[in-house]
Amino acid sequence: MPDTDRLNATFAALADPTRRAILARLALGETSVQKLAEPFDISLPAISRHLKVLEHAGLISRGRDAQMRPCRIDTEGLIGVDHWLAEYRKLWSQSMDKLESYLEVMKAQQADRPAPKKKTRSVKRQGGSHARKD
Repeated sequence: MPDTDRLNATFAALADPTRRAILARLALGETSVQKLAEPFDISLPAISRHLKVLEHAGLISRGRDAQMRPCRIDTEGLIGVDHWLAEYRKLWSQSMDKLESYLEVMKAQQADRPAPKKKTRSVKRQGGSHARKD
C-alpha cells in the first residue's frame, strides 16, 4: 500500500473511538477477539469488522492458535503516523522559537522604557477642585 493510502487508512481507522479503545487494550498485550469484545456493548461480528479495519490499516495483526485468533498491536502503522506528525512538530517548534524570540525583544524594549508617571486625577467638589494621587 502506498504511504499516502496507508496514512489515510490509519487515520480513518483511528477516527473511531471503539477502534482506539481496542488499540488501547491491545497495547497491554495480545488477546483473543472474545476478550477484546467483552467491554463493548456491540456484537462479536461488529468487533470483527473493527478488527478488519485496524488490520487493513496495519495497526494490528492476527495470528492463529488452534481455535483462537489472538490479536496484537502492530507498531508499523503507527510509525507512519509518527513520521507524518514529525514534520508538524518541526513547524510548531520553529513557531515557538520565533514567539520566544519576539517575547525577548518585547521584554528588552519594555525594560529600556522609562517608568510611566503616575497620573493625578482631579476631583471636583463644590467650592473647588482637589488633586488626588491614585
